Amino acid sequence: MEAIIPQTVQFTNWISSEKVTRRPGWSFPVSQTLKDRQKFPVLVSARFPVNGASNRRRNVDMEVWCSYKSSPGSVVESGNYQAPFDKIKSEKVEEYLNGRCIYLVGMMGSGKTTVGKILSQELGYSFIDCDTKIEEKARNLSVAEIFKHFGERHFRKLETKVLQELSCEHSKVVSTGGGAVVQNVNWKYMQKGITVWLDVPLDELAQRISAVGSGSRPLLPNESGDRYSKIFKRLSDLLQQRSELYANANARVSLENIAAKLGQTDVSNITPTTIAIEALEQIEVFLEKEKEGHNAL
Repeated sequence: MEAIIPQTVQFTNWISSEKVTRRPGWSFPVSQTLKDRQKFPVLVSARFPVNGASNRRRNVDMEVWCSYKSSPGSVVESGNYQAPFDKIKSEKVEEYLNGRCIYLVGMMGSGKTTVGKILSQELGYSFIDCDTKIEEKARNLSVAEIFKHFGERHFRKLETKVLQELSCEHSKVVSTGGGAVVQNVNWKYMQKGITVWLDVPLDELAQRISAVGSGSRPLLPNESGDRYSKIFKRLSDLLQQRSELYANANARVSLENIAAKLGQTDVSNITPTTIAIEALEQIEVFLEKEKEGHNAL
């Protein structure tokens, strides 16, 4: 089957200094400061053909730009590179999961749907958007329409029903609604899989949502005036109610932590692929601890 894929893709990752200095065919003019570091961040740009066979993992021709904080980028030319996920790690996580579903939790606007689709593709899972399933149960009414005509309580009942049904399935990455964590019964169903909290700073959430509008989000203000400030205030109130509940997740993916690893301060530059890579790493950490606990029994 032929599939159309983007001609270029960019993602941020960490490269070992040993790989740079020892890998044949790579020239990497960098400062002594970078050479002394065990790992440092790189921006990778991959060129793909416009049409190509659909393949979950493949080697591609690409160029690699290395930058550290505000230092100018250096170019590494490489004929072939595995991008962007670690195949061995992905397969290891997939094996440990043993078909268990992954439930992404977090505030609205945290990127659960976008990151979830990337994770599902890498793990060979199906992707499910919980809100879409709820809309199907409501005869294709939108989430906003369900809230308007039937109220939040009815929406939450449908949400619990969907999560109950999904708890019987396998090999799914599920994007949940921001308020799914509020009801204890929902945790009962989600804990049959692995829960992952996408933790995004409030200011970034407010920027994302105010940029596209809040009309489709019934718990947010949709008024004229200072949209950002009103959305930020409402998100702050919601997070105060939910933060301890999100923290019950098996794994946490913090954009601030990712930015710190990359020597950045602005989380808005972190790509969904980079977030998905971090999610995979945090899931692996949880699964290894879980395995150790079972072996100790």
